[in-house]
Amino acid sequence: MTLGNLLTVDQILPEMKSAERWSAIVELVDLLVAQKQVKPADRDVVLGALRQREETMSTGIGFGIAIPHASSDRVDKVVAAFGRSTTGIEFDSLDNAPVKFIVLFVVPKDQFQTHLRTLAAIAKFLNDRSVRERLGTAVSAGEILSIFENDSAGKA
Repeated sequence: MTLGNLLTVDQILPEMKSAERWSAIVELVDLLVAQKQVKPADRDVVLGALRQREETMSTGIGFGIAIPHASSDRVDKVVAAFGRSTTGIEFDSLDNAPVKFIVLFVVPKDQFQTHLRTLAAIAKFLNDRSVRERLGTAVSAGEILSIFENDSAGKA
């Protein structure tokens, strides 16, 4: 499975409106709700799970990357959204740098191995400087998706 399999063009925001982490997480969850990946009635529960994880420690891992993630019994498959901010989002990252790329995902509860594999694959994929450079210069959601689909490092 590639990270491209988790995303569609409609689950990618080429330019996020948010300037700080909580509103960015809400923006991406609302995108998942709009794309029928999360039921509207489950929105607040999913947000609560993401908030609880984020309060433990920021998922801003450095190099302009954040990977907010959680487990929830409100999803029956891994759901994900990607957002990019050319100006950067304050995310309380480990390196204190603004975040430009956010991959948010939610895994069904009790799928611990899937959760770890997905997290590791995303981190490895975005750790590649050339991938980040291409994501930074992509002009559309379609172009961003093709980077996720075509890069062999994007295996989950």
